[in-house]
Parts: sequence; structure tokens; C-alpha cells
Amino acid sequence: MNPEKRPEVGVIGLGSMGMGVARTLLAKGFVTHAFDISQHALDVIAAAGGVTHATPAALGRKADVVIVLVVNAEQTESVLFGSDGVVATLKPGSVVVASATVAPEYAASVGERLVAQGLHMVDAPVSGGAARAAKGELSIMGSGTDTAFARAQTVLDAVAVKVYRLGDAVGTGSKVKMINQLLAGVHIASACEAIALAIRAGADPKAVYEVISNSAGSSWMFQNRVPHILDGDYTPLSAVNIFVKDLGIVLDTAKKLAFPLPMTASAHQLYLAAAGAGLGGEDDSAVVKVYQMLSGIDLPKAK
Repeated sequence: MNPEKRPEVGVIGLGSMGMGVARTLLAKGFVTHAFDISQHALDVIAAAGGVTHATPAALGRKADVVIVLVVNAEQTESVLFGSDGVVATLKPGSVVVASATVAPEYAASVGERLVAQGLHMVDAPVSGGAARAAKGELSIMGSGTDTAFARAQTVLDAVAVKVYRLGDAVGTGSKVKMINQLLAGVHIASACEAIALAIRAGADPKAVYEVISNSAGSSWMFQNRVPHILDGDYTPLSAVNIFVKDLGIVLDTAKKLAFPLPMTASAHQLYLAAAGAGLGGEDDSAVVKVYQMLSGIDLPKAK
């Protein structure tokens, strides 16, 4: 890839985050290629001016930098190294920006395999949610070589308000994202528990939200997720099943380190309970419904 030429970008995975990233890249003038298993998502990007492809391999023939924004390690493995994977068709020197939340050791193994194919990798988990993805305001927790960052920098800067450089070793970015997900998952579970208690105690949940949002007990997740509960809207921006997976990664890693995580384990059980009750595809704030099942509280209904 000519470092002076603006790269053509591929986005694999057009969920809530990937769709926002692809739209941001198009709005900023990047030639943007896209792949997703959803034809509707592909149609949306095509209508916005993107170039869509039937397989990751087809996308790889066109892109210089490929952002992978799928759900998990299994999907990452498939789109990179599967029968129609992108790795087989990428030009030598191309960069894979791997942004799925995966175990750090898996991220490191992907980096090793990409290097063996003459490719570069930025281990680049993201944070900020769908709204910030759509505005190009993500935070990227990145690690990788100077060459990988140099070749992907214009793309990273286009989609993120902050790109953290966390070292040369692929896997470090995923370690930091793991810590972020520990906190995010525990904070969401705690926010749901708190608002459920407020309802059971007879306090006005809207007033509680207003007060706590301006008090020491608040968190970003409290302020972001409690409105979903107040609106009775559990449309999944980040689903319960995401935190079943992500806190599972945290706990598996901690187990290998012989490190206790009692609060994470308790939160994980709440997400598992919600998923077991059939709520896995709903917004992660649907954890509050576990408390509804346990206590019989009346939750706000959709307007």
C-alpha cells in the first residue's frame, strides 16, 4: 500500500457499531467497501454510496485497511480465515483493524497468523456505542507495530475521537477492553438493581434518575441505560448476550490468572439469568426484568 495514497477501507460487520463506522467513513470521503450477512444492511450502505460485496474475500481484493466489527472470536475467525475469508485476498502490507471484543490470547494468535501472511494488525477494540460510532467519536484501545498504525492512522482518526496507543504487542488492546467490559457490565447490572429497588421502594424512578445522574452514585452506564428502562424500550443497542460473552471472557482470563472477581461473577449470573429467561436478544438493560421476575415490580411500559 502506498502510504501517501488515501486507503480504501473495508468494513466487515454492519451491526450497530459497524454501520455507524461505515457511514462515518463514507461521510468523510473514504472509498468504503462493506460485507455483512444481512442484505438489508448492505442495501443501506449501498444507498449511502458504499461498495458492497458478497463475501469477505471479494472485499479483500479491493481494501487496503479492513475493519472487523463482528460479535465474537468465532465470527472473527470465519471472516478472516474461513473458506471465503478476507486474509486470502488481501494485498501484502494491508492492515486488519480487529475490533471485536475477544480474549487477549486469541487476539495475539490472530496477529501472529496475519504477520505470517505478510499482513499487519492493529488490535483495536472500541468503546462509545452506536451513537458515537455514527459520529466518528469512538475511543480505540489500540496496540500494534508502528507500521500497522502508520498505514491505518487516517482511518482510525476518521472513526475515533481518541486513539490510545497501548504498545507494540497485539493483545494489549484486548486486555484493556476486557477491563472496560468488566466495569461496563458491572455498572449496567448495578444500575438495573438500583432502579429496580427504587421502584420497589415506591420512589418515582424518573426522579431517582434525575437525582442520581447529578450525584456521586452516578455512572456513564446509569445515565445511558436507565432511560431505556424508563421508556420501556429494550431495542438492542447492546444486547444481554454481549455481556454474557464479554464477562465470560473476563472471568475465563481471571481464572487463568488465579484472580478473584466476585462482583464480575455476580453480574455475569444476572446476564445469564436474563438470557435463560429468553431476554438474550434484548437490550442489556433488560437485566432489570430479572428483578421484575423475582419481586413482581411494575416496570415502565413503552409509550
